[in-house]
Amino acid sequence: MGLIMGWARPAALALALAAPAAAWAEDGWLHHLALQLSDGGEAEMQEVLNVAANVSRYYSGNAEEVEIRIVVFGGGIDMLREDRSPVLERLKAFEQSMPNVAFIACQNTIDTLERIEGAEIPILPMAERVEAGVVELITLDEAGWTIVRP
Repeated sequence: MGLIMGWARPAALALALAAPAAAWAEDGWLHHLALQLSDGGEAEMQEVLNVAANVSRYYSGNAEEVEIRIVVFGGGIDMLREDRSPVLERLKAFEQSMPNVAFIACQNTIDTLERIEGAEIPILPMAERVEAGVVELITLDEAGWTIVRP
């Protein structure tokens, strides 16, 4: 057991040092947070927006920076739909007041919905599209981002 523990500690330390969730930028700490939204309810959408706003305010109040990416797929894609987002006005406010928050839409989800609905899905222009939302989360995790599903 001592031999296993002896090997595990350096390996864990090496992993922790290899992928920090915060890095020192020219003007202070830069933190990286990815929020997953895969549920379609308004309460879940409001919660992810609350988390983003609270985290952003916290770090700016401490003279630190945070980059936040809200990765949206599955049922959560309704948040980014121009035709039926229950949080449309709040998203517009985010776009103007929180430039450190980016919205990422899963193209796989959009393509599936377009096949089901037989029409183009109107996604807000503020949303960046990626091929696969889950792959985006994996990529961000591997780059040292903190991933949270509120």
